[in-house]
Formats: sequence, C-alpha cells, structure tokens
Amino acid sequence: MTGKLSENKTASAVLINILIASAALFAFGFGVYLTIQADIGAGPWDVFELGLSGTFGILYGTASICVSMVILVIDILLREPIGIAMFIDAMLVGKAVDLCNYLGMVKTPKSLVGSIVMMLVGLVIMGYAQYFYMCSALGCGPRDTLLVGLKRKIRKIPIGLISVVILALVTFAGYLLGGKVGIGTLICAFLSGPIMQFAFMTMRFDPTGIRHQNLFETVKVLFKR
Repeated sequence: MTGKLSENKTASAVLINILIASAALFAFGFGVYLTIQADIGAGPWDVFELGLSGTFGILYGTASICVSMVILVIDILLREPIGIAMFIDAMLVGKAVDLCNYLGMVKTPKSLVGSIVMMLVGLVIMGYAQYFYMCSALGCGPRDTLLVGLKRKIRKIPIGLISVVILALVTFAGYLLGGKVGIGTLICAFLSGPIMQFAFMTMRFDPTGIRHQNLFETVKVLFKR
C-alpha cells in the first residue's frame, strides 16, 4: 500500500488504515498461535508471556497485554514516537491467540516434522502480516520501538546485539517461569527476521520509506473540522 492512503492525511485514510492494521495484527496473532500450537518451544517473547500466564493463572493474551503496556511505558520514557497502531498491537495480538485457543482452530501435529512445518507457516503469516501492519504507517509495535529506542540510547552497541540480549533475557526469564523452550524457540529466534525480510522483498516493500504517524497527529486528523 503506497500513495495518499499511507500518508494518513484524511480521516477516511486513517480509519481505513486502522482497519488494515487491525486485520493484519489479528492475522499476526494467528501466526503466533500456530508457532505456539506447534508445541516444540515458543518464540522468545512468547516463552516469557506463556511463563507469566502459567505462573499467575491468566490467559496468554492477558499476559501479552500486560507485557506490552509495560514496554509501552518504557518506550514513552525513552521518548520514542507513539502511534495508535501500537495500542492496537498491544491489545489485539494476544487476544487473537486466546480466541484461536478458545475455538481450538488447529491441533498440534503428531510428528516433529509436522510441528516444524506448522511453525514455519506461522512465521510466514507473521512476516506478511507485518508488511500490511507497517504499511498502515500508524506506528510500530511496542517491542520493535523498544529495540529502536535502546539503540538510540546505546549508540556504540549494534542493534543486532541489543536484540540478541533482549531475546536471551526474556527467554531465560520465561524459562524460569515455566515457559516452554525448545527447538521452536531457536527457529523463531533465527528465522523470524529472514522470513520477514523475504516477505518484504516479495512485496517490494522498503520499511525505511514509511513515515509513521504519531498519536497526536492521528487525533488531529480524525477530529479536525
């Protein structure tokens, strides 16, 4: 999606992009659900959130929302731009996983190969969902914003290393809380980035060319007379 729609200069464009972002984030949540349902170890952040879910007896989605809100506060303290899609991300993805769990949409494969295939399908869905979500130009997710914000503060350390440290810490914390770590955790950690990049390449999408609208600008467009 390019052109005037992605610029969010009119209320109708903003509302359409909110719908696109919401649909994309729901699809992203379905992708996350598949990676968890594969049952060979979840992605790093999911290990942490599943650990919180089991420890405190709450739904995965509730744990995800709590983590996202804490990260959102940190993003604000880091003075990173906050967009309306960040709040949609925080509220929708985890609850999409809960809905899929409630409906029992997909059963865990009986073989390791089947589980790996399911996990890869989930990652592909997540990659393409990120494309549509980012095209809405209404803000990045809380976790991505945290990574960028920390990079701005710690300029001498490569962003890749910062990402590895964050993922290692949340995985370890999740493991201590009882989250499941396995081969799937490694697959998510090492393949999610390349798969996302492949999705962007096939859609001929350059994320650096998107200017995300902050929350103040969005409200101003929606309520201008």
